Amino acid sequence: MNDCCGPGLRLLTVPEALERIVAAVGPAEGSEPVPLEQCLGRVLAEDVHARIDVPPAANSAMDGYALRYADFSPGVTLPVSGVVPAGAAAPPLAAGKAVRIFTGAPVPAGADTVVMQEVCERLPEGVRLPEAIRQGSNIRRAGEDMTQGQCVLRAGRRLRPQDLGLAATAGHGVLAVRPRLRVAVLATGDELVAPGEPLGPGQIYDSNSFVLLGLLQRLGCQVSLKTVVADTLPATKQALRDAAACSELIITSGGVSVGDEDHVKGAVEALGTLDLWRIAIKPGKPVALGRVGQTPFLGLPGNPVSVFVTFCLFGRPLVRRMQGEQEVSTLRVPVNAAFDLKSDGRTRYLRARVAEQGGELWAELYGHQGSGVMYSTSWAHGLVEVPPDRDVVKGDQLMYLAYSELLA
Repeated sequence: MNDCCGPGLRLLTVPEALERIVAAVGPAEGSEPVPLEQCLGRVLAEDVHARIDVPPAANSAMDGYALRYADFSPGVTLPVSGVVPAGAAAPPLAAGKAVRIFTGAPVPAGADTVVMQEVCERLPEGVRLPEAIRQGSNIRRAGEDMTQGQCVLRAGRRLRPQDLGLAATAGHGVLAVRPRLRVAVLATGDELVAPGEPLGPGQIYDSNSFVLLGLLQRLGCQVSLKTVVADTLPATKQALRDAAACSELIITSGGVSVGDEDHVKGAVEALGTLDLWRIAIKPGKPVALGRVGQTPFLGLPGNPVSVFVTFCLFGRPLVRRMQGEQEVSTLRVPVNAAFDLKSDGRTRYLRARVAEQGGELWAELYGHQGSGVMYSTSWAHGLVEVPPDRDVVKGDQLMYLAYSELLA
């Protein structure tokens, strides 16, 4: 057992925990061919290479007139020998002539310049050119976007809409992507009741399962099991066995602290290994990492805000690494604190809204930062990161993790 797991031993810092979590897993095996229209959000398993030159031939960048620059003189009028629309073959251009051409149409052999229609005057005898033009203007050269065989997308990239467009441009209708990661979600606690059901004394609705379900779906995972586990060691061990049998990753909420009814930590140690436990953050100190048999396990705290924050910080990079992504770090941007705050000794992640004032970003905190105040996560735009052992004074610069980054 390592130096973060024993009672009384120091807590891991956030960077230390992230390094261990990302290093503990590798990409799940395999790939599958998926039609391009179904690839959004999937992770590439193989590099994508251009099958053609793009453009395959020189074409016009706008509507206008194609000509030989050698035939130009200021204000000259050239006869128009024809029209070249997009998608049509273009016959060679004779000397001393111009041709009407449209955006995307192939440039005729012999032409080396396109003049935009707005600066030309169409006359019965031809087209009058402006006083000055630039040789070679308004032509997209063959292969200027990509050349045949060029790698345009690397394996390990999560595909965005523009990546789908790039793959289509390169001639691909099917891509090899990683299979959807199968994840089991276990919420522990005798007090948990399914939303919408009547509540008995001391009971609460299970929100953690739905937070995790949504976060995992945003990452393109397949939730293979979602269940509530009773607060007993036998029930916890059986639930973990079942989860390991049907998933590639197990995520639990609750049960990883040191209370009498916290059985997840002991169950994992009995069935596998626990490699990491407790991180110096707030909210969410009791975060655990290990394996149930050979299946990776991530244990999150029980409070709903802590579940949300710790998954964003640690679960998201873990899942992304298992999905085969190469880059799993989270972008942080500087903001100014619109608040004062005393040090807590741990790295804190505070729910905040950000607004621009005077060309700078200012972060305003939600008034109640308790780990049970789920409303704060919905109210906020992101998380402000406050380093340990630092008092914050209004105007201080801090780092900010936007939901647009954390939930992408």
